[in-house]
Amino acid sequence: MRYYSYEEFKVDVNHLAKEIKPYAPDVILAVARGGMTLGHFLSEALEMRALYSINSIHYEETHKLDTINIFNIPDLSKAKRVVIVDDIIDSGETMIEIKRVLGEKYPDVELKVASVFYKEKALVRPDFAAREATEWIEFFWDFQIDKYK
Repeated sequence: MRYYSYEEFKVDVNHLAKEIKPYAPDVILAVARGGMTLGHFLSEALEMRALYSINSIHYEETHKLDTINIFNIPDLSKAKRVVIVDDIIDSGETMIEIKRVLGEKYPDVELKVASVFYKEKALVRPDFAAREATEWIEFFWDFQIDKYK
């Protein structure tokens, strides 16, 4: 397991923002929950207010589920270029399904993908990425809180 720190994240957000800026996206679409922190920081770095989210469920804790559930799809009808952001592209199955669902609903929107990490074996490669993952990543935002009883 590899711990990914806030200090590394700041460097990577700046790197990704510089890569994404020439693409000039109309919308940053963060995949909840993993992409929310990256989406927020990229929206700040790119000075963009058009930050939306979409939900997908493909993992329960560290267990991969048999289905991919995509929901809370935002209205992208006025967008031309959207960058979908997530913390990691692991198998790539979730991102393929998100792009399929969005492509059917918004066929005229150009979709690109950004992630902090990607795995070489993934079925889809992000258009913008900071690092390759070769082991399980523990992100600085992955912390356990005490549940209220």
